[in-house]
Amino acid sequence: MPVPTYERLTVLDNSFLLTESPTNHMHVAGTATFEAGPLRNATGGIDVTRIRAYVESRLHLIPRYRQVLSRTPIEGHPVWVDDHHFNIEYHVRHTSLPRPGDADHLKALSGRIMSQQLDRSKPLWEMWIVEGLDGGEHFAMISKIHHCMVDGMSSVDLFAVLLALEPSAAIDPPVRWVPRPWPSWWQMLSAEAARRVRTPFDAVSGFRQVLADVRDPRSDIRTMWRAARGMLRSSLRTVSDTPLNKPIGPHRRFDWLAMDLNDVKAVRKRLGGSLNDVVLTTVAGAVQRFLEGRRVHVDFLDFRVMAPVSVRTAEERGTLGNRVSAWLIDLPLAERDPRARLRKISEATARLKETKQALGAEMLSRVAEWTPSTLLSLASSMMTRALPFNLVVTNVPGPQVPLYLLGARMLDNYGQVPLTDYLGLGVVLFSYAGKLCWGFNADWDLVPDVRDFVAAVAEAFRELQQAAGALPAEPAGGRPAAERAPTALA
Repeated sequence: MPVPTYERLTVLDNSFLLTESPTNHMHVAGTATFEAGPLRNATGGIDVTRIRAYVESRLHLIPRYRQVLSRTPIEGHPVWVDDHHFNIEYHVRHTSLPRPGDADHLKALSGRIMSQQLDRSKPLWEMWIVEGLDGGEHFAMISKIHHCMVDGMSSVDLFAVLLALEPSAAIDPPVRWVPRPWPSWWQMLSAEAARRVRTPFDAVSGFRQVLADVRDPRSDIRTMWRAARGMLRSSLRTVSDTPLNKPIGPHRRFDWLAMDLNDVKAVRKRLGGSLNDVVLTTVAGAVQRFLEGRRVHVDFLDFRVMAPVSVRTAEERGTLGNRVSAWLIDLPLAERDPRARLRKISEATARLKETKQALGAEMLSRVAEWTPSTLLSLASSMMTRALPFNLVVTNVPGPQVPLYLLGARMLDNYGQVPLTDYLGLGVVLFSYAGKLCWGFNADWDLVPDVRDFVAAVAEAFRELQQAAGALPAEPAGGRPAAERAPTALA
């Protein structure tokens, strides 16, 4: 007979539950488009029955997708237990766009889906199959999963579960799944009481080990400790108030932009820095243009970006849960020269790499494991109202070869990062098959002009291309290269 069991959420995973509110929806999402191909049925729609069967046949590889939240008896800490009433049809949903089914309709639908919180009484994910795109030639898959289950890098690894390198319509027989019994109240109380008794001793032992490692010049902990001190100092600095940093509402707008990845690499090759430096420089130029368009004087703004950084090891690839840290980067908005802007950002990211600030943030999250849930809840509530950054920009590397869902080729994938209080815009970049896909998630009321920000990103990148002498050649019958910009693709 299966043994009753459960898994506790880490402090970082739990923080995403604590941060959630009626306006702060803590789920990550993505909107991918596919060629309809072999999944198109006789009526011109999409065979969602096959997709459901396929997803169900792969769920044994991602068991968290059939688990729900429960609570411990003592302090109500969230834990994962198996869902005894799992229903694949609830999670893999089917809808259609109104005719003509264009990119604007899909963006509006993605924004509406992003505006709805996940039901915590069920496994915390949804997948929407959207037909009727481009007259039925394409369909979309809008995926939505709570941040407490997955970080950006982990979600990319999960593509390996549902997407294949070669087109194939084969569906393996589903592995029989038997949900494990839930632990009784007394079983959980006993286990948590024993854990609570051990916690002070574990904390003292762990702290002594940390101190010993800090004194050892050969230890990575020493580096992490120094980085944590630097991370704390930078996070205590205030940032300027901008139109993007006001209390948010529950509704979202979604937009996207596609760039040729080779164009971005060409700028990096000619001007130096990393691919991420080029991205952040583009964002800096876009923020400068966008805020000045709102009649904001940017020269004296302290504007900071939070850039999530994966600390997931090779052994942890494909696992769920969050293994992510962060960089805090000041954007030089007062700098008008794109070359100088890139140089300043490259110098800043080089310092962050040298000081290992991301490891410092991970160290702080380890220390937080010793913090009672009530204090953690209070700290999370305070942090959402005093964020030490103005904007989230996350850059996720994806596969550079085409991927297929039951033989249907994926064309692109645009990510949506969750927004929190005083954070009205978030940017996700995902590189895939020669494209750099920019996804822009915006608060409905704070950023009604999100399309202006998307246009500003295209203009800022074109400025970098011009500075690098890397503008694409004019195609036959096309506009002059200086007049062209990256385009939004469906």
